[in-house]
Amino acid sequence: MRMHAIKPFDLWSETVDALARDGLLLGSVSADGVPNVMTIGWLTGGIVWSSPVLIVMVRPSRFTFTRLEQVGEFTVSVLPPGFSQALRLCGTASGRDGDKFGQAGLTPVAARKVKPPIVQEGVIHYECRVVHRNDVNRDQLPRQIVQSAYPAGDFHRVYFGKVVSSYAVAEARKQLSRSMT
Repeated sequence: MRMHAIKPFDLWSETVDALARDGLLLGSVSADGVPNVMTIGWLTGGIVWSSPVLIVMVRPSRFTFTRLEQVGEFTVSVLPPGFSQALRLCGTASGRDGDKFGQAGLTPVAARKVKPPIVQEGVIHYECRVVHRNDVNRDQLPRQIVQSAYPAGDFHRVYFGKVVSSYAVAEARKQLSRSMT
């Protein structure tokens, strides 16, 4: 599908709606170029340090974690309705055990400005370079969040990614609104 450039937050409400519906896909790549994808259910974005930034969280136990540490770039792809099963698989299977793109019936495609791929089936894409990272501090969280989100003590690393490119298919808003009606 033909993509056109968008401002990073032009389709933000559609992105957040898709996040709440089934999640989004975080693309990563190893230092030797092997792509991986995982479903994310937590994301935020805004203007930080005078730049558009997406903030994602990845646990150190995840296969994606090592890739983000190695390469320092990621993509976020928004899929249209009808990909619930693929999103579920990418959120439960590990890239350590095989090719999640293939298992989920998804296609990695070269991004425009970063090394990790986008997902061809996506209708909105964000390409990001990590400009800061820090770890979630257990001592700064309310106990109920620690108990519900971190029962095993596997606290996230928070990645701030400057959006270096964002684009979408022309009908992205229309395709994503089908799931809301």
